[in-house]
Amino acid sequence: MKYPLIRNNFIRDDLDAVIELLRTDDPRLTNGPKVQEFEEAWSRWLGVEYSVFVNSGSSANLLSMATLKLKHPEGGQVIVPPLTWVSDIASVLQNGFEPVFVDIDLKTLGMETEAILKAITPATRAVFLSHIQGFNALSDKLLNELERHDILLVEDVCESHGATHNGQKVGSFGWTSNFSFYYAHHMSTIEGGMICTNDEQTYLNLRMLRSHGMVREIGDCEEQRKWLSQYPELNPQFIFAFPAYNVRNTEIGAVLGLSQLQRLDANNELRTRNLLHFLGRIDPKKFRTDFKIEGSSNYAFNLIQMEADDELAKRLMKAMDRNEIEYRRGSAGGGNQLRQPYMRGFVYGSEPSEDFPVTDHIHYYGYYIGNFPDLELTDIDFICNVLNNA
Repeated sequence: MKYPLIRNNFIRDDLDAVIELLRTDDPRLTNGPKVQEFEEAWSRWLGVEYSVFVNSGSSANLLSMATLKLKHPEGGQVIVPPLTWVSDIASVLQNGFEPVFVDIDLKTLGMETEAILKAITPATRAVFLSHIQGFNALSDKLLNELERHDILLVEDVCESHGATHNGQKVGSFGWTSNFSFYYAHHMSTIEGGMICTNDEQTYLNLRMLRSHGMVREIGDCEEQRKWLSQYPELNPQFIFAFPAYNVRNTEIGAVLGLSQLQRLDANNELRTRNLLHFLGRIDPKKFRTDFKIEGSSNYAFNLIQMEADDELAKRLMKAMDRNEIEYRRGSAGGGNQLRQPYMRGFVYGSEPSEDFPVTDHIHYYGYYIGNFPDLELTDIDFICNVLNNA
């Protein structure tokens, strides 16, 4: 593709950093000191106390829900968006919670605040909020009401590194927050993810859940001593607190993350420049341009038709294919998750619900196009000309 979703996400400096690691005598490549260094650097960048490096953003989602299950073994409801990545919904289901879906706001592509608040019941355990395609989905009212109701906020920030709410980075508001370092995102460790929290007990639980549930993973602390004293007959190196997972990442991934983190903010500034240029040049009669862009950090250009026009959709896709403009239909995760096979019969019966018209509009008439730092403004002009004339 002449205009791919991502280009040059790894530069020579990133690869040289990995080569330097490999050239050391007897290098440790599995989870080790570089992982800890990356976790600490990421926590400082985000503005949180603790971060845990895992092998994907999906694993971060899984551990968030597994940790929630430790707090609520009885289960309950988790409010989720129908426009998100599959692992958000799958992690809720896999941990025995009931997903409760609410529709989205077209200006942010995140769940609409009033719809979230109307969906709260005595069984609500958390709101699993996705910041879609770089937009901030938070509102002051939502944060205040969740605190008043004592409901936990889990932030999916896999697509929105560096986005802010009131000047504070999203991902630093929730009880936990999840990031993805997949190749096509803002920064990459090839595959990888991070889960973040300000709660110490949650952090210790996450470290154990990441590594088979092993108590030794949390290090010498009061929590470890509690487990050791409770099970003196067990080998202290092999006490498994939870039936957990192995979702660790590696020293190589951490070295890549440390290298890429150094230019994340600068790259995000370029992406914001690109987004403003794109929105200023696409036809507002055909496409939505009224996104809430304050605080956004978009690695993609969102293209949403103003009207449900099937013929325009066909012309658009044909024009993008012909001009080698890579795109994804349905925006994040391919559109409405409730229309996917894994959901049929799980929540809403054999046929998908028609109760989410805004998400359905994105499903059929929404797209995204790559927005990466070395995309030239003349490239954006060409792309917009193709779209406007489709």
